[in-house]
Amino acid sequence: MYFSPKQTHTTINRRNFLQQSTLLAGGFGLLPSMAASPTKDLIIGHGDFRYKVDAEWGKLDQATPVKDCHEMVQDRLGRLILLTNHTRNNVIIYNKDGKLLNSWGDSFPGAHGLTLKDEGGEDFLYLTDTELHQVIKTTPDGREVLRIQNPKLKDAEGNLRPFLPTETAIAENGDIYVADGYGSQYIYVYDQQGNLKQEFGGPGPADDQFHNAHGIAIDERDGTPKLLITARKKNQLKYFDMAGNYLSTIDLPGAFICRPVVRNTEVYLATIWSGDGGSNTGFVSVLDRNNRLVSAPGGLEPTYTGGKLSPVSQAITLFKHPHDVCVDDDENLYIPQWNAGQVYPIKLHRV
Repeated sequence: MYFSPKQTHTTINRRNFLQQSTLLAGGFGLLPSMAASPTKDLIIGHGDFRYKVDAEWGKLDQATPVKDCHEMVQDRLGRLILLTNHTRNNVIIYNKDGKLLNSWGDSFPGAHGLTLKDEGGEDFLYLTDTELHQVIKTTPDGREVLRIQNPKLKDAEGNLRPFLPTETAIAENGDIYVADGYGSQYIYVYDQQGNLKQEFGGPGPADDQFHNAHGIAIDERDGTPKLLITARKKNQLKYFDMAGNYLSTIDLPGAFICRPVVRNTEVYLATIWSGDGGSNTGFVSVLDRNNRLVSAPGGLEPTYTGGKLSPVSQAITLFKHPHDVCVDDDENLYIPQWNAGQVYPIKLHRV
């Protein structure tokens, strides 16, 4: 089954939004001053994870346009690498001040996932393209190293499975884990030469199955590498061991999440939709070392009752559809967005 990112969603209830905005104003004392400038001096987030908004960061002219800004990473040189599906420049490279350093790429119309991996002291990028139905490995300057095609496997009825890969995670041994999040809902495992080794997951309601396996990452925070995989339509993250055996689930009710980004002791998530899944309802989620939601920049303050997270939702419409979180070496965040009017990423300065 194909789960399109452009599915129709119900709109957020206006009364609920106004109630949420009032709550945010009481919590931060910020909204009354937003009439003159929507983001001037705006600080969002909760607890130890609060951020000052910079909506002007990284804006470029029409010589370097963007369409959907899907994902972003920081390389070993401190450069910020943005992936967009605009075929004039699929990859845009910034410094931390938002200055353009380089751009390249005109052949990835469905550019979606971007993973960076240090392999023997050299950085490599792994791009997923949902229109080309491929995974492409390149150097940071765009030299192609490997291309993984549709594995052309069949489902139980004998039909060819769709292959629309959304994300990758790269193990220390070079294995490439590919989340087929808009296609078959399987996780495919390839060796570093691009040979298919294994698959697991698939569509369905079971613990070890997925409904929109949108993102995947490797979580080593407790010293043992594990796969952390998004089940976006289920509002869940799922843990698997590196062999593909299901371990556990993290429930995030009301949060339609993109890929998990593991950094230091936290997990960062772009919540592309929230609440009832309406359009323009996104915010950012920060999970602590115990996988508890401790901050929701742009969303209501998270609360737990009886150890369970209460349903989450957007508080202010700063973000439309956040699609990724890039954490730099100063713990500032950069938020690329899908379907947001061709805007450049918003920077959140840690305060």
